[in-house]
Amino acid sequence: MRLSTLALSSAVIALAAGAAHAQETPRHFAALVAGYKASFLCSGAFDAGQSEAQITADDLGLIYQEYREPIAKLPAAIDREAKTVSVPFAPDMPPRIAAFRPNLGCTTLPIGAGPDAIAKLPTLKVSAPPSTDGLAWPMGDRDAVAKLPKAKAKAVDALIASAFDHATYGQGSETTAVIVVKDGKIVAERYREGYDLHTPQRTWSAGKSLAGTLIGIGVRDGLLKVDEPAPVPEWRKPADPRGKITLANLLHMGSGLYAEKAGNRTDQIYVGGATVAEKAAAQPLEAAPGTRWQYANDDTLLALRSLRAAVGDDDRYLAFPFQELFWKIGMRRTFPETDWNGDFIMSSQVWTTARDLARFGLLYQNDGVWNGERIIPSEWVKYVATPAPAQPDKGPGYGAQFWLYGAKDGLPEGTYAARGNRGQYVFIVPSKKLVVVRRGFDAVGPGGEQFEVARFTRDVIAAVE
Repeated sequence: MRLSTLALSSAVIALAAGAAHAQETPRHFAALVAGYKASFLCSGAFDAGQSEAQITADDLGLIYQEYREPIAKLPAAIDREAKTVSVPFAPDMPPRIAAFRPNLGCTTLPIGAGPDAIAKLPTLKVSAPPSTDGLAWPMGDRDAVAKLPKAKAKAVDALIASAFDHATYGQGSETTAVIVVKDGKIVAERYREGYDLHTPQRTWSAGKSLAGTLIGIGVRDGLLKVDEPAPVPEWRKPADPRGKITLANLLHMGSGLYAEKAGNRTDQIYVGGATVAEKAAAQPLEAAPGTRWQYANDDTLLALRSLRAAVGDDDRYLAFPFQELFWKIGMRRTFPETDWNGDFIMSSQVWTTARDLARFGLLYQNDGVWNGERIIPSEWVKYVATPAPAQPDKGPGYGAQFWLYGAKDGLPEGTYAARGNRGQYVFIVPSKKLVVVRRGFDAVGPGGEQFEVARFTRDVIAAVE
């Protein structure tokens, strides 16, 4: 068995030689592929409780073209007792390992690390409060759904069904969940087979809006100031020009830092086992801060690293998202994952349910107030939805870790959204007291048609009014 596994690993390295990018050797690319498989199998199995077959079909299907064939050929070992996943990739190296920790989800170990490194991973030192499932919506799941008038309900149900038909809002788009919240109550909710109100999925870049919210809470508490230099520890030397990058620059995607590949491809950190400190913080300047908009995962990661430095206590930092946001608003099935050095990778690696995202959208719809408690300053709610100084060349606008929509998109002015790869969306329409959540597994890369979420949201508005 061992010989066949090693032979297969060698074959994958050979296959990777044709898929690797210019800056990656075939061996390193094979390690990235193995890390990708270990990471997604681990999160799918232990964050979401899914079978290997379902994870393979959804999270490991229709992914980046260069990863598809090598991932399919690599074997994987899921240890459900230890809650780890191991994927061999080279005959003379340890397998890539991803390990689960309660609440924090899965972390991918660095290339070359063996099982002994799992015990050294950071863990959450605080316990979750009692389950809120039995409480009334929105803190819990009881009495969450409000009935619409019969005629309107029929029209809304037909509209929501069309989001799952693989045609109306995008040929080939794959919807797994839709929730519509109107006036604080769920008026429409539907799931694809294999998913329900308690099934987490990866947020991809919709997690950036969660990250930006944590920064806002840090500003609320006086830990951070947006117009001052971001306290990234690696930039503190006097001669380092990156020390002038402000937190606002990072939130606005205006750091001016160089980004490898496309700015939304951070493979070395996401699946390669590199840390935020050694990779994102090491990128050199390419443009003057604040003068250029360039979508970059690193900007979000470095904003969160700034929060860690400002908090000044790693245990408190790991507890920060839970105690200051998630658990306060009933987001009890949300897993913000970290690198092995303890930095949150919330530019993408958050696993959460459609209902938890609906709660998050409702928090913003309510101007940052939850059950009478102000979680986010009203000024921050306005800040994230205010256009950044530099803007994308096309498509929706950009605020501070949220995307901006309006009349040019056929939507009411002031609409803003969390948005992530493969079709993860949370649209907040303040003027209509509306939140629209859509989750999916849309194809990525050339030829991958995306769900037409702006048109869908426009149709939802018309249907529920």
